[in-house]
Amino acid sequence: MTTEAIPGERKYVYAFGDGAAEGSGEQKELLGGKGAGLAEMSLLGIPVPPGFTLTTDVCRAYGNTGGQYPDGLGDQIAEHLSRVETALGSGFGSAERPLLFSVRSGAAISMPGMMDTILNLGLNDEIVAAASDEESGRFLRDCYRRLLTMYGDVVLGVPYEDFYAAVQEAVASAGCDSDQELSIEALDGLIARMKEILAEHGQEFPQDPQEQLWGAIGAVFESWDNPRARQYRRIQDIPEDLGTGVTVQAMVFGNRGEDCATGVAFTRNPSTGELELYGEYLLNAQGEDVVAGTHTPRSIAPTEGEAGLAARFPQAYETLEEVCGILERHFRNMQDLEFTIQHGKLFMLQTRAGKRSGPAAVKIAVDMVRERLIDRREAVRRVEPQHLVQMMAPVFELAERQRAVDEGRLLAQGLAAGPGAASGRIAFTAERAAEMAQEGSVILVRNETSPEDIVGMHASSGILTTRGGMTSHAAVVARGLGKPCIVGADDLVVDDMAQELRVGERAYGEGEFLSIDGSRGEVLSGLLRAHPSEVTTALLGDGSQPRSEAVEAFVLLCGWADRERRLGVRANADTPEDAQVARTLGAQGIGLCRTEHMFFHEERIAWVRQMILARDEERRAAALEKLLPMQQEDFEGIFRALAGLPVTIRLLDPPLHEFLPHGEKALARLAEQMDESIEAVRDVAAGLEETNPMLGHRGCRLGLTHPAVYEMQVEAIVRAALAVAREGLSVRPEIMIPLTGVEEEIVRLRQLVVDRVESLLEAAGSSLEILVGTMIEVPRAALMANRIALHSDFFSFGTNDLTQMTYGYSRDDVGRFLPSYIEEGVVPYDPFERLDVDGVGQLVEIASRRGRMARPDLKLGVCGEHGGEPHSIEFFERCGLDYVSCSPYRVPVARLAAARARLAFGAGGFAEGLDGPVVA
Repeated sequence: MTTEAIPGERKYVYAFGDGAAEGSGEQKELLGGKGAGLAEMSLLGIPVPPGFTLTTDVCRAYGNTGGQYPDGLGDQIAEHLSRVETALGSGFGSAERPLLFSVRSGAAISMPGMMDTILNLGLNDEIVAAASDEESGRFLRDCYRRLLTMYGDVVLGVPYEDFYAAVQEAVASAGCDSDQELSIEALDGLIARMKEILAEHGQEFPQDPQEQLWGAIGAVFESWDNPRARQYRRIQDIPEDLGTGVTVQAMVFGNRGEDCATGVAFTRNPSTGELELYGEYLLNAQGEDVVAGTHTPRSIAPTEGEAGLAARFPQAYETLEEVCGILERHFRNMQDLEFTIQHGKLFMLQTRAGKRSGPAAVKIAVDMVRERLIDRREAVRRVEPQHLVQMMAPVFELAERQRAVDEGRLLAQGLAAGPGAASGRIAFTAERAAEMAQEGSVILVRNETSPEDIVGMHASSGILTTRGGMTSHAAVVARGLGKPCIVGADDLVVDDMAQELRVGERAYGEGEFLSIDGSRGEVLSGLLRAHPSEVTTALLGDGSQPRSEAVEAFVLLCGWADRERRLGVRANADTPEDAQVARTLGAQGIGLCRTEHMFFHEERIAWVRQMILARDEERRAAALEKLLPMQQEDFEGIFRALAGLPVTIRLLDPPLHEFLPHGEKALARLAEQMDESIEAVRDVAAGLEETNPMLGHRGCRLGLTHPAVYEMQVEAIVRAALAVAREGLSVRPEIMIPLTGVEEEIVRLRQLVVDRVESLLEAAGSSLEILVGTMIEVPRAALMANRIALHSDFFSFGTNDLTQMTYGYSRDDVGRFLPSYIEEGVVPYDPFERLDVDGVGQLVEIASRRGRMARPDLKLGVCGEHGGEPHSIEFFERCGLDYVSCSPYRVPVARLAAARARLAFGAGGFAEGLDGPVVA
């Protein structure tokens, strides 16, 4: 066939079928995935009913002009209609040899079920009435009632449920088991009823096939912007301007008798990745029946109760197997296929890369390398970071979860902050969670969490908060702990006084069972069984059990990713246990050790509080003296776990009031410990309260006003490093000063740290290289990076606070409005979850460039939660950073994302667009 457009006109319509095509599989952006797949199958000689595809250019033109089509489109469609009529010897609108079409959507990136389809287009009263025998009469009536349903729903806006109810009534009145058994008379009655339904809604089905065609094309283009399609694109991060192609294809019929069928097949099992023909089919049916859930399909493969497709259609099955082999070898990927069998002959209607589970994605990629279909780099490109998240997260059994939803046990939907599933008894305080966890699984339920809740959070199987966003305290700590977590579930009410969780009229007290799915953001009442993933159990176990094929594939793929990535991957870890988990999962060091998290153990918090509330330096020094060996012990454990690898330790950062007790009982206990009156303790605590503590007395400001605190921490770090070094282990500590915004802050605190380090090393008669750097989390620090870099060995971007300060959003309160912002398109995504490249990203880029201009050997890293988010990692790769740091359980995800980013961007380098002058 010719590939030239009509002279003087742009080409908007591309033909396919009969072993030829005007387009190809490489033109997905122009033809959409469906059109490109049909074109490629045609070129491969696979049996494809002929048709044509309207390009995505037409969709964009239609959307941009309020429903107008480009000039010349009508003539191009007429020409291609004529070609199909000639090829098949039938006519569109002909009563003697009617040609019917399907009209289907197809975007460049698959959006299954999100847009609209219309089948059997071209029928009308005259054509149906002209059927010459009982077989064709029943068949055409069956097709006509299907057309009335789909056209009425998609084009005319009549609710599908009305048509479905009419079908059920017809089946019941006829005494049939299904609509496949309806007689000609029953179908005539059903058609009449469907026309009545249209009339009841002020609509009439067009009898002119040309009018039907244009109505269907317009409706499919308009479905690009329907709510479910927009939501899907937002969730899957699909660009809004891609548009959809529209494929108009001659119908073949799986509903023409018992020697006909329709089905969906995968070239490999999409759940497990096994190399087997997998799928379902229906006898005497059309494709909509398979996907609509109104009929029970049969398995293509033999099962205990079914012989399988091969027994029923041996020739068609043999052809299908051959086609599957051809397509998988050609596309070098697992394919998702749609097919129809008409009178025993196979026709292919679609091929596309199949959606697959995480375990299947990893297995298929590794297997295809072994089969020499793809190389290792392509395997790394194929597997998405989310696939590894799935493999590591604990899960609910799908059937059990669905039963719970059907029973009305779905209570609320929140933000999915920590993947995985967990069930347990409700605990409303961290103390109760820790106590109850000794008896069984616990879900900690709070309005919000604080650092003081860490023990209870650690003891809990899952965490649920009614407030907060994706980088709220609960979300950040839960990810670090590898806990399932839901935040911002604001349909729920936590009544701390009554110790109740309420939703609507229902109330749940302490000890009642609750289940949360941190991958879906679903909160369900009652107990659902969850179990650790096979991968997590195997990697963090004692190694005594043999690894499964799935685990081996996971490890192998991560190893291939390590060969390709440039970015280092570290972990955020605060305890020796976390550090060991991080190293086991492939971390190359610790990028953020938050020393404040070490203070919340029961035996330590009292001394921290006495240090904070001390009336004089003597008492403060006494408290710090008690804390020093405790911190030293923790640092020793971390240095041992990370021997030979760098460990970045952030000095104390949060506001002091976060460490103080709440409630009269706790204040009284502290007063007794300090030998002070409760009134005196209360007055000192009140004096530490701040209006906006996250912008108050914290970080380096605390270090400058209370230098003894930082001196104690530095001493604990140096003493721990020396102790571990004496054991013959390599120790690489890095001390990080938080919240720098003014050059003089880093000048003075660096000097404090260096003086203390040198004094301790000299007293010990030892030498040890300890880097001193700062967190860039204040916008001013990013802009003044060339000055701050002169006093820093490294920058670590604290993108959580940097985002908060750049946007002016409180990350703990953003859940109240951000979901609606995203829903309404005010912002494209949660900037605390995914780095805002256009805004916050500019600050990262400016600081990186200016810092290295002042100090070329400056080491650059990221320790905010964005360090484990794949889109953000792509940006950090382009910026030329040295490493990212993330929660321990995100390390494999970051390893893969860093490799994919390197393969996508090659040598990297700074993003374009920021070539302004450096501040002198």
